[in-house]
Amino acid sequence: MHPSTPDSTQCCAELPLADSSLPAGFPSPADDYAGQRISLDEHLIRQRESTFFMRVAGDSMRGMGIFDGDLLVVDRSLPAAHGCVVVAVVDGEFTLKQLLRTPDGQVLRAAHPDYPDLHIKPEQDFSIWGVVTWNIHKV
Repeated sequence: MHPSTPDSTQCCAELPLADSSLPAGFPSPADDYAGQRISLDEHLIRQRESTFFMRVAGDSMRGMGIFDGDLLVVDRSLPAAHGCVVVAVVDGEFTLKQLLRTPDGQVLRAAHPDYPDLHIKPEQDFSIWGVVTWNIHKV
C-alpha cells in the first residue's frame, strides 16, 4: 500500500471543533481557534458493524429535508419506531420512507405530495432494512 493511501480500516480524520456554537440568527464574533477535535465517525456512527452509508435517488422525501443525491447514515441495529425514517424493502425493492404504525397496519409515507402512502398488505414481502440516523447534504 502506498504511504499516502488511507487504510480502509481507519476512521475518518479528526477535524477541529470550534469552542462555541454557531448562531443562526444575528452575527456574533467567532473564535479564531478550535479548542478540541471531533471525529465524524464517533459523532455519526453508534454501531460501526451495522452502519451503512446510502445515497438517495429521487425526491420523495424532500419535505423532510432529504434530497436527491444526499448521503444517509443508516443503522441496521436500531429498532424501527413509529415516525422513524427507514430504508424498507417492499417486494424486493428498496425504498426510503417514514414508517407509521396505525391500527390498520404499517404505512410507508413519503414526504412529497406527489407520492401516495404505501399501506403494507399482509401478503407483501416487507422488511425494515435499517433506520436513518443522519442525513448529509451539500448546501
